[in-house]
Amino acid sequence: QVQLVESGGGLVQAGGSLKLSCAASGRTFNDYNIAWFRQAPGKEREFVARITWSYGNTYYADSVKGRFTISRDNAKVTVYLQMNSLKPEDTAVYYCAAQRYMMSTGRMTYDYWGQGTQVTVSS
Repeated sequence: QVQLVESGGGLVQAGGSLKLSCAASGRTFNDYNIAWFRQAPGKEREFVARITWSYGNTYYADSVKGRFTISRDNAKVTVYLQMNSLKPEDTAVYYCAAQRYMMSTGRMTYDYWGQGTQVTVSS
C-alpha cells in the first residue's frame, strides 16, 4: 500500500520558519516527481514546489521562490519543504503528491496524495 504522510505543520509567527516532511512508502519513486501543494480556506489548491526523485531538479511557484526550499533524502524516502520568512498568506493545509508520466495518455498525473498538514502563520 502506497502512502505519503506529511508532518511538521504548526503555528508560527510571521517571519518564522517551519520544515515539512513527506514520508513515502509502499513502492519505489525513482520515476516520480514529488510535489507540495497547499489549500487555504475558501481557495483553490495551488502548486508550491516540485522535485524530481532521480535527479533532484526543483521548481517553485513564484509566490514562494527564494523563501521555500524543497529537498529529498533518498535513504529515508522523504521529501522536505523548508519554509522561511513565512507570511500570513502562507497559511494553508499543505499536501504532498507523487506525479509520474503516463505513456498511455502522454500526460503527467498525480497518483498519490497525502492527508495534509496544517500550517498557520500569525501576523
